[in-house]
Amino acid sequence: MKFGINSLLFTSPFTTQHTRLFKQFKQWGFDAVEIAFEDPSLIDAPKVRAALDRAELACCAICGIFGPDRDLRGDKQQQKNCLQYLAATVDAAVILGAPVIIGPVYSAVGRANAYSPQERKAQWKTVANNLKQACAYAEPKGIAFAVEPLNRFETDFINTCEQVMQMIRDVDSSALKVHLDTFHMNIEEKDSAAAILRAGKHLAHFHACGCDRGVPGDDHIAWPDIARALKKIKYDGAVVIESFSQEIEVIAKAAAIWRKLAPSQKELAVRGLKFLKKTLG
Repeated sequence: MKFGINSLLFTSPFTTQHTRLFKQFKQWGFDAVEIAFEDPSLIDAPKVRAALDRAELACCAICGIFGPDRDLRGDKQQQKNCLQYLAATVDAAVILGAPVIIGPVYSAVGRANAYSPQERKAQWKTVANNLKQACAYAEPKGIAFAVEPLNRFETDFINTCEQVMQMIRDVDSSALKVHLDTFHMNIEEKDSAAAILRAGKHLAHFHACGCDRGVPGDDHIAWPDIARALKKIKYDGAVVIESFSQEIEVIAKAAAIWRKLAPSQKELAVRGLKFLKKTLG
């Protein structure tokens, strides 16, 4: 099991110049970094890989960023944009050594509306067909997409692990996996540990943060139950702290971070890592 940190806690958008953060991440005790790809054109993948190697860090995942112009259930142009973006992230993942591209690959974040059953069925079919195409590109390259359920305020489309499992069945590709996040599970799942068990061998990525998106462990999440569930399914992927800071204003606004979740970004990362290594390691 690798313990990682999401770059969004410290910068947005991530660019090649932000590889200067890697040395600090390593000194704090992280094994890996999850790199957010807001704009692939700002990232020179070979240079980033070289910086990772120098810092002795792995890139455990590329964090996909899905705005209104990248939406697999949007209009034709939005779907095309998203498929092109996913292909670009796959190409970068190969260079970076990242096994998965993670996040809500199915839709723009923040799109939450009340659709009729007929509209929802049509959207589901559209997303499944698009993911089949994306997976067909990723699978031969050894890269997977790990689909993340988001809470009801961030999407109306996939909120639970079971919904991801249904999408996996419909797409029927070994390149489609599950990505779970303790913050979202705390809102949407009846039992977070049960959701982990439901994902089982399909779980390819795991986000760990507090119920308020702050320091993991400073909250009411049932961490011992989560630890037992991860152990039971023999999860050996990455556990990544995905928390956000008011210092990164664009992300704070997007994630509704209206107050300080920790005294500093460093404390959130370091104290969270200490807790996760003790509880999950």
